[in-house]
Amino acid sequence: MSTANAGLAKKLGYQNIRVYLDGEPAWSKSNQPTYSTNNFVKTGNVVLIDIRPSAIAVQARIKGAYSVPYEDLEDKLDDVPRNAPIVLYGDEEVMDAVIETREEGFNFVSLVEGGFNGWLSAGEPVETGPIFNTEIKWVRKLGKGEVSVADFRKAASGEDKDAVIVDARTKEEVAELGIFKNTINIPLDELSTRMNELPKDKKIYVHCSTGARADMAYNELVNNGFNVKFLLLNISDAECDCEIIRP
Repeated sequence: MSTANAGLAKKLGYQNIRVYLDGEPAWSKSNQPTYSTNNFVKTGNVVLIDIRPSAIAVQARIKGAYSVPYEDLEDKLDDVPRNAPIVLYGDEEVMDAVIETREEGFNFVSLVEGGFNGWLSAGEPVETGPIFNTEIKWVRKLGKGEVSVADFRKAASGEDKDAVIVDARTKEEVAELGIFKNTINIPLDELSTRMNELPKDKKIYVHCSTGARADMAYNELVNNGFNVKFLLLNISDAECDCEIIRP
């Protein structure tokens, strides 16, 4: 994804471009923080958790946040789907919470930048008073352009003959990890020159490793008249459950 982004940045006129080749997955794996935008916190289908003591959260908390004190976090997350985007904020223990939540198998864990005080300083909405909603509930909602896992599985199994899968990962990733059945490997940075390989009379489902590159490929294909959707899912997630052709 990083090299493709660099190419896009160059097209937009930027000159001094540097690439972090390992990308966000490696950044998270090394226990570094990632941050959600305030708009994503407000409008995204996320699980927002205030890990401060409940006595403090009662006084004021980000609107829509669950109050789960740090010491209770692991138990409260037991029944939450691992592909749920988790957004945390708290005090000095917040990075410990991020690391532990990632270790529990959650793929998308981020922080509110600046914590509660940063949110407050930005003039964003808060709420006060008793906390009635204590059980975390999250249901996956498809965003614009997303394909459901069920429909993707039908294409990968060959049940849906009217769909073609495009794997936007690099050739090196495919060589190491394998590829789904009924799939064409077109790395994201080759897409613009290989669109002629794709049919315009069929549905196209794009995937990568986590969904980020697939989203970018989706936008490029839409702009070129294709009937396309993308899979926003870590393909190592058990929910994917598609047969892989191993190298």
